[in-house]
Amino acid sequence: MRPTTDALIIIDVQNDFCPGGSLAVPGGDEIIAGINSLMDQFSVCVLTQDWHPTGHSSFASSLAGKGPYDVIEMPYGPQVLWPDHCVQGTGGAAFHKDLRTDPADLIIRKGYNSAIDSYSAFFENDQVTPTGLDGYLRSRGVERLVMVGLALDFCVNFSAVDAAKLGFEVSVDQGLCRAIDLDGSLAAAQDAMQSAGVSLG
Repeated sequence: MRPTTDALIIIDVQNDFCPGGSLAVPGGDEIIAGINSLMDQFSVCVLTQDWHPTGHSSFASSLAGKGPYDVIEMPYGPQVLWPDHCVQGTGGAAFHKDLRTDPADLIIRKGYNSAIDSYSAFFENDQVTPTGLDGYLRSRGVERLVMVGLALDFCVNFSAVDAAKLGFEVSVDQGLCRAIDLDGSLAAAQDAMQSAGVSLG
């Protein structure tokens, strides 16, 4: 077991991000067995879950004349438009059936505000509205985070950078992540994480 000051943060291992899902990350299901094994090393495990209302503002289907992966300007900055995904209560929003969920102490749902997308486990995309995860981890005495999950270049990246900014020691196990790699987004995300002091393994 790792020290009780270490936590495992498992990002968005949900059906819509796995093969067959509406926003499938290539090989997204290949990381699940490794994540399941890793859970046993941590006394603090957190799962995050993308959890959008129908018609979310980040869905391309919500804007006439726009398509998936177009980028628009929102009040909080640039926003990629996505295929409808992880809609609350749907099978696509459910955790993958092979993922162990019982060891998780907490499930953080994000993206439920219809006007703001939320990649990070710590803040919505306005970079102001907190999810509550920071306070939870501090109340548990956590200092170091290991992050795994989907997708490496979006939700894992934003979560890792935010955690580092908040003062946590952060490492990302890239072997237990998969990326979308949209127009060079993977390389950009790796640079951003390293610049923020995140260790990439």
